[in-house]
Amino acid sequence: MARLSVNLNKIALLRNARRTGVPDVLAFGRLARQAGAEGLTVHPRPDERHVRRTDVPALAEMMRPWRPAFEFNIEGYPDAAFMAIVESIRPEQCTLVPDAPDTFTSEEGWRLDEAQRPIVRDAIARLKACGTRGIVFVDPDPSMPERVAALGADGIEIYTGSYAQAFTSGDRDTMLRRCAETAAEAKRVGLLVNVGHDLNLDNLPPLVAAMPDLHEASIGHELTVDALVMGWEPAVAAYVAALRG
Repeated sequence: MARLSVNLNKIALLRNARRTGVPDVLAFGRLARQAGAEGLTVHPRPDERHVRRTDVPALAEMMRPWRPAFEFNIEGYPDAAFMAIVESIRPEQCTLVPDAPDTFTSEEGWRLDEAQRPIVRDAIARLKACGTRGIVFVDPDPSMPERVAALGADGIEIYTGSYAQAFTSGDRDTMLRRCAETAAEAKRVGLLVNVGHDLNLDNLPPLVAAMPDLHEASIGHELTVDALVMGWEPAVAAYVAALRG
């Protein structure tokens, strides 16, 4: 059964709108675990518009009694500052994304061209040295897993934003098939398969059904939106149930 890693970025974004520390990112992380999530995800961007660098060690310390079964996933672009954070925390998983510092949100995967391959290869080697699983964020493209595996990574995270857009427009089949084919190819070459971006309680079940070997979904924005209506713990529990099929 696929795991849910709750992305806390939007909780941090709401907190950053005031100077009161409310909502408390750590408290919402604890509640996510209580509701059945199996990990937490953060993306400490350079501008700190949501999760701040200081949140990362605080979350790691809170999670220490629960790890490694309850996993910490840190995602970001592997520049020097980001890699220093990861190497100091040694999370169970690190998801490498190709975002420029001013990127609004992660909306495309690595191309793994001549310029990008050395960046990802070096980052993966450093992750392996500190005992962290290395995941590479890719578009739904069946040609990508073999290229990712050649760099020594442990898995891929398939960008599902394009699938979510197609689902909303009522024409999901092509993108769903591409996601499923990419996942199948990843399994063939020995990679874990994660998914993330714009997944919700409507579009998640068909994706889960099409990916029998799905390992994990990292979900934050849509879960947080649902929590405004359902409550935080019921929303987390609903996403856990959706991933279990």
